[in-house]
Amino acid sequence: MDLHEWKEKHKARRGLAHFDSKVSLDQVWNYISDPRRVTMHGFYPFIHYTLSFRKYHEASVNKTKTKTREICYSAHIDRYIYQYYGFKLNQYYNLYVKDNGTDNAVIAYRDNLPKNNIHFAKRAIDFIKSNNECYMMIGDFTKFFDSLDHKYLKEMLCRLLGADKLPSDYYAVYKNITKYSLWNRDDLLALNGFTDKRKDVEAFNKLERAISLEQFKSLKKQCVKRNKNSFGIPQGSAISAVFSNIYMLDFDKLINDYIVENHGLYMRYCDDFIIILPKRTAEHFKMQFQHIRSVVDSVPKVELESEKTQIFEYSNGTIKSRNEDVLSNVKNGKDFMNYLGFTFDGRTVSIRDKTISKYYYRLYRKLKTVVRTNGITKKRNRISSRNIYEKYSIKGAAVGKRHQDGNFITYALKAERFFKGERAVALIRQRHMQKIRKQLKKVNNELSPHS
Repeated sequence: MDLHEWKEKHKARRGLAHFDSKVSLDQVWNYISDPRRVTMHGFYPFIHYTLSFRKYHEASVNKTKTKTREICYSAHIDRYIYQYYGFKLNQYYNLYVKDNGTDNAVIAYRDNLPKNNIHFAKRAIDFIKSNNECYMMIGDFTKFFDSLDHKYLKEMLCRLLGADKLPSDYYAVYKNITKYSLWNRDDLLALNGFTDKRKDVEAFNKLERAISLEQFKSLKKQCVKRNKNSFGIPQGSAISAVFSNIYMLDFDKLINDYIVENHGLYMRYCDDFIIILPKRTAEHFKMQFQHIRSVVDSVPKVELESEKTQIFEYSNGTIKSRNEDVLSNVKNGKDFMNYLGFTFDGRTVSIRDKTISKYYYRLYRKLKTVVRTNGITKKRNRISSRNIYEKYSIKGAAVGKRHQDGNFITYALKAERFFKGERAVALIRQRHMQKIRKQLKKVNNELSPHS
């Protein structure tokens, strides 16, 4: 992505209320692209709230599970600064990893890899198939963004920029991400006479500013909470993803060199990674695993999430879980691997059951709501059958002027093209229309007063 493409992508102003006024990129470009102004810029606190949402959970009685996520979002000019410096750092990063041989190993948050999860999943599965026997390790890091060590992050930033110390503008950005501060959104809502109900939040976000400058100055001391730790960055900021990749520069190099030397494959997607190593003996793999653990332990604050780390053995078209052979206090799992939304059992590739179930759950819930309300939303808007089909079926899967984002079937069609001949992948496209019609008929019968 070049600068023109980046500016085009980020030109629109954001609609959320914050401590400064809403602005477009054009309005602030001269400001955010001037290193002297960035150095002197006074960053506002992030607005923070806890998002509670229901997530599909097949094991639950009602198929849902309540989860929470901490959301932080920056002020308008701050966001543009973070985005712009994230873009610049990504340019340095892309050159660095191309030079050190890890360009194809790091697959998340890259602006120069015109690929998606389907590409990367296929690459991993094809590599497994190319070996008669191999071991696979799927790992996950514990509370990754919350744990990043500030001093080590600064060292990696200096390494990337080829500098003994950070330039003053980069330091200003680094400082305000590591020593970030938060202001609770509920307090801001209350100051404006709002609750945390959706309608009130929407009204709040229509304000030009969250509160007046005078209120900000008088309440800042009592309402702002600062990160006093020497670790952790806010996951939601526009530069945090780039920082996380930079943090792992040494790890990626050490692991990738070792895996390639052993004729294997390594890919990392943020805090998840996969390692595939041709099999010699079980004891030899245990030795390799210990080396991988030692590299993990060498990076400050980075720890493997034991419950999410999985070991598998592939042999002649079958996959076996081998957790108990390698991991301490971790029982064997099921004899198939899930990676980037796909399931592979050694012979067959399919879109992960959880992903498909989530799609049908949302579809069926929407159908039931439409029938129950006669297609009228709470805002008195009409939802037609056409709306349903465009959102959930192949009729809305075409990518064009009217369907730029596509839908789940768009994703399924792409997967089908990549995994040619995999019947389980193709079944979704082949059967979904029949299932929609069948469920619509069922819901109509259930809710009909004459049934």
